[in-house]
Amino acid sequence: MTTFYYFCGDEAWQPEQLVDIAVAAEQARFDGVMVSEHFHPWVDDAGSSGFAFAALGAIAQATENLRMVTGVTTPLFRFHPGIIAQAAATLDRLSDGRFDLGVGTGENINEGPLGYHFPKYAERAARMREALEIMRRLLDGEKLTFSGDYYTTDRARLYSPPKRRLPILLAAGGPKSAALAGEMADGIITSVKDPEEAFAKVIEPTRAAAEAAGRPPPLIVTTRWVLFATSDKEAWQALQPWRGLRVAGSFEAVDPEELRRLADEMPREEVLSRYTVVSGADDFVAAYRPLVEEVRADVVTITTTSTDELGTIRMLGSEVLPRLRRIAER
Repeated sequence: MTTFYYFCGDEAWQPEQLVDIAVAAEQARFDGVMVSEHFHPWVDDAGSSGFAFAALGAIAQATENLRMVTGVTTPLFRFHPGIIAQAAATLDRLSDGRFDLGVGTGENINEGPLGYHFPKYAERAARMREALEIMRRLLDGEKLTFSGDYYTTDRARLYSPPKRRLPILLAAGGPKSAALAGEMADGIITSVKDPEEAFAKVIEPTRAAAEAAGRPPPLIVTTRWVLFATSDKEAWQALQPWRGLRVAGSFEAVDPEELRRLADEMPREEVLSRYTVVSGADDFVAAYRPLVEEVRADVVTITTTSTDELGTIRMLGSEVLPRLRRIAER
């Protein structure tokens, strides 16, 4: 059965606001929240970037049944994979088993500011292969001595282990990451706008790799970005913390000031054209229905921004989630 998460953007909201948003999501009967993890935001004038793992600990204490997943953290540079395993295990204990670990190969805006070289995908994928092995073995209770091309451990062990087998999900946007997820992770986190393309590039390669490795069918966690607004002016206001996300060069950027400048030099209509704009409950249902009805995702994450975040969550809870749940039950 499909479950529904709300996206909590660490790049847009201060930590105390993330906790308020998560509490509102639970009250609106979302099943979980996906919390992004960043060192730098996408713009310098409207962004934020608290330590997401601390915010997740606070969310665990402020909620009762809400599940949580990182969407996503990178266990390759700023954090040794063993540290991410330790953080995940701690959150699993604090939440009484409500935390899943979502990881990905990252962006330079989080690594470059701290002096780390951000290599091409081939090296990041090779690092991720080692990281997935280290995290899985530590989370499964092993005292681990590991010597790889990128990481080492010497009798490392988690002395505050998770209370259950903690799932690791890998972000995937193409067949290479999808295959790695199927081989070594418990599922994928993937953005879906066109279900047919998502099946061809990500979902089927993940499933095929899992089957070839003799592993259980992977969890399919989906997201889709939409802007909730009734005019272009309102949409631009809602997009303020995110307007550097999809400008040219955002993947290699280090400085949010540069991304803000690039975004503000572009015509607003061009920036807005890179997002789906919805104006009400019917549009939300239309945007996410394919993820429920065609993809049959295990998790559908409503990823949106608006000028009234808490009001939007209440509207989604009363007018959108019940309709999406009925579609999922068919």
